[in-house]
Amino acid sequence: MSAIAGIFHQNHEPVSREHIHAMMGSLEQFPADDVRVYKKDHIFLGCHAQWITPESIGEILPFYDNERKLAITADAIIDNRQELFNSLGVRQSLRNGMSDSELILLAYEKWGEECPERLIGDFAFMIWDEKKQKLFGARDFAGARTLYYHLSNQRFAFATTIKALLSLFFIKNKLNEEWIAEYLVIPDMFNTVDVHSTVYRSVLQVPPSHSIIIQSGRVKLTRYSKLDSVKKLKLNSNFEYEEALREVFLRAVSGRLRTFKKVGSQLSGGLDSGAVVSFASRELKKQNKQLHTYSYIPQEDFIDWTPKSRIANERPFIQSTVNFVGNIQDSYLDFRNRTPLKEINQWLDILEMPYKFFNNSYWLRGIYEEASNHGVGVLLNGARGNWTISYGTAIDYYSRLLKKMQLIKFYKEINEYYLIKNTGRKRVVQQVSRKAFPLLVSPKNKYIFPQFINKDFAKKTNVYQKVKDNGLDITGSYIPTLHDARNRQFQYLYYWGSGTSATKMSLRYSLWNRDPTNDLRIIEFCLSLPDSQFVQHGVDRSLIRRATENYLPNKVRLNHKFRGAQGVDIIHRMKGEWAMFRTEVEKMLNDEIISNFVDIGVLSRAYIRIKDNPIPEHALDDDLKILMRSLIVFKFIKKNN
Repeated sequence: MSAIAGIFHQNHEPVSREHIHAMMGSLEQFPADDVRVYKKDHIFLGCHAQWITPESIGEILPFYDNERKLAITADAIIDNRQELFNSLGVRQSLRNGMSDSELILLAYEKWGEECPERLIGDFAFMIWDEKKQKLFGARDFAGARTLYYHLSNQRFAFATTIKALLSLFFIKNKLNEEWIAEYLVIPDMFNTVDVHSTVYRSVLQVPPSHSIIIQSGRVKLTRYSKLDSVKKLKLNSNFEYEEALREVFLRAVSGRLRTFKKVGSQLSGGLDSGAVVSFASRELKKQNKQLHTYSYIPQEDFIDWTPKSRIANERPFIQSTVNFVGNIQDSYLDFRNRTPLKEINQWLDILEMPYKFFNNSYWLRGIYEEASNHGVGVLLNGARGNWTISYGTAIDYYSRLLKKMQLIKFYKEINEYYLIKNTGRKRVVQQVSRKAFPLLVSPKNKYIFPQFINKDFAKKTNVYQKVKDNGLDITGSYIPTLHDARNRQFQYLYYWGSGTSATKMSLRYSLWNRDPTNDLRIIEFCLSLPDSQFVQHGVDRSLIRRATENYLPNKVRLNHKFRGAQGVDIIHRMKGEWAMFRTEVEKMLNDEIISNFVDIGVLSRAYIRIKDNPIPEHALDDDLKILMRSLIVFKFIKKNN
């Protein structure tokens, strides 16, 4: 794991030491096991390395292969090493000690610009091809690692962080108004639809699933991976599907345990992180290592206000998993003194841009900090699981059966669902009908996300048209079927923004966040399955429930009643600093600069509704959401002035 940087002067002007020192100096804020640079005339590559895997200890990065005339700097962990060794014909005696960067270099030598298609893992790298006078790089399919760049006047610069680029005098920190406009109007948790842009006009990024070539005065970006034509898998029985899932999931999990440090995992009371922990614990036991789990729980004096079907404190389910799986050192963390408001400045420093996940910001950073203090090198999670291993909700599946008029199957399935859920038929039929035939829903009952962007600013940036052209509904009223939503998740790259926080948090705390449920092999496998594997006999998330028998306790595996509700205690946490919150918001509402970006009238009305009565239920209200999002943008703009 590394922060990488580099400069390529296409006019052959030598790279100055001043620029090298500026870029590498900006990375000194992060801990490092080694810092090296490669410089030759008009090319400079740098690496601020943190050793995570056994093969990375003592690794020379940047690395120059004198025989091949290739140089590489890389921020990478490659998971399909054995497959690549076999394809590349690497001798057995060389395999154990070969670093991932050397493996990438061999892959480039054999497959050239197609090499990223062969790599499975989390990576961002740049290769200097001296013979062809070409700089070639790539970012992994999901964008788990960041790769920013700037091009002007024959100068190309790249880096893992934005700050490294802004340290160069010829790159200005002028804000990208289009990025801010998209952030403000999009109701969802991702920031923008433009996957090339950043919050700074002069800094771009290589999108997920893309490679980049800089040669002969040109920059070429190419998408090398798409998930829209996965071949369907047809097996003979449920048992065969379950075995197939266990096999591919074991590969995904075990490949992510490769570290000489301790292994940790985030753990909630659900199926996804539970499955990750169960498979990881078994594999680690073979290595005589213990898995460390980290679970967020609300403060002890918090009273759960959520509906009966939701549960804010998942500790009973988490402990059930821990006791059943074994070989786990568990930690339950309430982060008593942390609040979303206090976290803003920290997160803005880390991310280098505004963010939306304020509800979970305090415990996410807290878990990284705790795991780092325990010497963890790899921190697992199951964040993508809802779209892969535990995909499939009954209501959505039944709505599609009804829409296709597959009535016999529909009635059989829905009758079994009544028995399992012990719920009223009328309510379920209404839910299914609304999903199947959304036009029957009265416009009066439709949810509308409040637009709080300054209308003139929206017109100036043409943001509404841009967002619409990218297939998004800014009202938040359109709720696609889960089937359509999953397809969008893997087709539209703007959903894949989690790599930004994962990369920058990993650098800050010297540990690598890894998600086996987001493994490319897992995604392709789950997309290849028939829908009936995910919902059957009235059971939603059917495949993962069946496949984890003997891996998870029935209390978790067969839980149809409760779902976790994280981050719902934020008003409870902020009560002690509500006066500070009010002061911050009022300062924002009276600021002339922020009024150019947001609609002060909309925000003022939202503020009036909650300022004197901070009840716990406001945690998920749109009023708090738009105020916090605006406050985060406000603080970011102030930091940049």
